[in-house]
Amino acid sequence: MQELKRFPTLQADIAAAANEALERFRDDKPTNSKEAPNPAVPAIDRYNDYHFRRIGSNVSAYINMVCDTLRNSVPKAVVYCQVREAKRSLLNHFYTQIGRREKEQLGAMLDEDPQLMERRTQLAKRLELYKSARDEIDSVAWK
Repeated sequence: MQELKRFPTLQADIAAAANEALERFRDDKPTNSKEAPNPAVPAIDRYNDYHFRRIGSNVSAYINMVCDTLRNSVPKAVVYCQVREAKRSLLNHFYTQIGRREKEQLGAMLDEDPQLMERRTQLAKRLELYKSARDEIDSVAWK
């Protein structure tokens, strides 16, 4: 198979498994046969060419299935890794660019109403005052 030549280890493993399965099939078939084997007939003659072709067809179908799976899976995995890395790089670049901007530039990017931004600033200052007062009261109350 042309596709398997790129994966010599996989090719060798598949060939070894196929040979082992054929040997096991050859050994098991005479023992599982309903009719008693004739010792005068060689084992190779007990099987006709159809059995070996069928085995070869099954092994070939399995190899083709594995090749198709690899052919479909590997490019998807490569694209996934590329997209993931591009996303990470893009996010880092975005955070760096946004982090450099001033408060006014960020507000302009949000295209928010200036009065609403001013109200938010006032509420944030008031919240800080409340927190400061709470901390001061807590420090006096526990002494």
